[in-house]
Amino acid sequence: MSLLLCLLAVLVAVVSGVVFLGRGLACVWRGGLARSLRGLAYVVAAGAAVMYAWGMLYVAGAALEADDGGADSSPIRPCRTGVQERDYWIDDYHVWWVPVRFVCHRSDGTTYDREVPGYVNPALAGLTVSAVALAVSSRSVSARSVSSRSVSARSADERARRP
Repeated sequence: MSLLLCLLAVLVAVVSGVVFLGRGLACVWRGGLARSLRGLAYVVAAGAAVMYAWGMLYVAGAALEADDGGADSSPIRPCRTGVQERDYWIDDYHVWWVPVRFVCHRSDGTTYDREVPGYVNPALAGLTVSAVALAVSSRSVSARSVSSRSVSARSADERARRP
């Protein structure tokens, strides 16, 4: 079951990445600071979606291997450390969606991460924070330009009313 959910998460992340990339490139080419910032936010969000998909592919592969029964399936293959004394105690695994993790559990209560490269979660966090910061900056620049236009339009109206 976790394999199918992992693959569904990968599919959603990839489709989101493609949509974000398309919207971002469309915004960047239209010009203007606010639109360029918004477009850059979409492009960075696309990078975050792809990074999430990359991490979830590792988790899906580990879940596929863990759910594979048959000979040599105990202890769970993705959780093996190579030390038989410790591997004997492996009894379960869990998939974490955020942060992207494949967690192995031992019967003595200890847990440890496997399979997901160490750069995935920090890169995912950095790209997500950057995309949000760029989107907020885009909103701020857009609001500032609208308010400056309305102030200049009011002053032009006042000048036109004066005799």
